[in-house]
Formats: sequence, structure tokens, C-alpha cells
Amino acid sequence: MRTALSIAGTDPSGGAGIQADLKAMTMNGVYAMSAITALVAQNTMGVRKIVEVTPEFLGQQIDAVFEDIPPDAVKIGMVASCGLIETIAERLRFYEARNIVVDPVMVATSGDRLICEEAVDTLKNRLLPLAAVATPNIPEAEILSGMAIRGREDMEAAARRISDVYGCAVLLKGGHNIDDANDYLYRAGAGQWFYGTRIHNPNTHGTGCTLSSAIAANLAKGFDLPTAIGRSKDYLSGALGAMLDLGKGRGPLEHNFNLTGEFAQEAKQ
Repeated sequence: MRTALSIAGTDPSGGAGIQADLKAMTMNGVYAMSAITALVAQNTMGVRKIVEVTPEFLGQQIDAVFEDIPPDAVKIGMVASCGLIETIAERLRFYEARNIVVDPVMVATSGDRLICEEAVDTLKNRLLPLAAVATPNIPEAEILSGMAIRGREDMEAAARRISDVYGCAVLLKGGHNIDDANDYLYRAGAGQWFYGTRIHNPNTHGTGCTLSSAIAANLAKGFDLPTAIGRSKDYLSGALGAMLDLGKGRGPLEHNFNLTGEFAQEAKQ
């Protein structure tokens, strides 16, 4: 079985962060592992508190994985400070890690900021050059590119600028009210659109974590980048389309993922 490592923060509600990453990787057919950057008290409504691990302890976690079960792909999610970013970059270079997917998490779906200001430049200069692909959303791409994004042409220009400056492929996600659910990949001087239909599901907490983790899993399995992205978008669309709702006062869980990433009806207990 192929393996994948997620380096990210936690989410006790299970919808985002490490917990979502492990689920998405498992459902996409790889053995999932984790190195935790921060304990995050959050749920679908917001972030309450963030407690970071030390850079030394994060390095120990990464070493523990690579010395025993070297991952075929690595996904990097929430990293809030410069010291942690430096540690990740140094360790991944040391182990010559491959198939690195950087999800430059800066703001949660709830609107809460998840990275300190000075760490943004460190992320740009230390992690993006290591990435096989970066997966920013529109607000994140505006920060990384330094330009406003208002439509398709802006998405193409921003992805090209980020890729040219930092030397990585860029999948710019169009889910923030631009071009329906269409995402734009720019790499090696060429661009490609991945088209999707917006699914009107209010439960979008953790979708970015899920997509980037699925991409990492599919890269680990040997798919090329466009194929990995296409398979991951199909997986995420299936999850959103199932309209699973776990809010207060709901009845028993009626759906669950099977290993193809499709929802299967589950008998009530």
C-alpha cells in the first residue's frame, strides 16, 4: 500500500485539519500518517484557541515517520509560525521528500486567521519551492500573488505569477464565487481548467483540506498531477453532493463513505 503524510493542525470536530486529511487519504486508498503542528480548538462555527507544538517536537514527529514508514507523498496544511515552517522545510529537504502538496492555509472557512503575518513570507520562500503543487483559494492566492482576483483572467494571471516566482505548479481553486466550482492549474508554462458544478451545500468546513489531501493520496499512488486533481475533485464533489448534516438535533448517521469515495446507505442501528 502507498503511504501519505499530513503535516497540519487538528480539528476536534473532525471536519478539517489532520482529522479530515486522514479520512480523505484513507478513502483515496493510501496509508495515512500525521505530524501535528498545532492543537486547534475549532468546529464548523469558528476557532477558539490555537496551541502550537514546538519546532523541535514537530521535527521529532517528522523524523519518526520518515525513519520508519517513508511517505510516498506529503501534504502540508496549517502551519502558523516561522519556526515550524523552517523545521518542515529543513526536514523534508533532508529526507528528499517527494510529491509535496502545499495547502497554504491562512484563513479558516469561518473567517478566523490561522497564520501570523511574518510567517506568510517564510511559507512563500521555504515551502512553496518544495511543492509539486500548491492549492490556494482565491483569498490566499491574492496574498501570494499580490494582486486582486475578480474573474477567470485574474485567476490565470495570479496562478502564473505564483508559479513563476516560486517554481511550483499552482492549482488555484475558484470556489469563492468565481467561475462556479472551476479550478485552474498552471505548471511548466501551461494552464489547464478543471470544471465543476457548484453544489449548494452549506457544510463546506474543511473542503480545502480534503481536496489537497486527496491530491496527495493520488500522487502517492502514481497518478500524474492532472489525473490526481481530476480524481480528487470527483471525490470532493461526491462528498458535498451527499449533503451529510451532523448538526445538533439530527437523527442517526445515515450515510458513510465506502472506499471508492462514494456514499453508501448504512442501516440504522
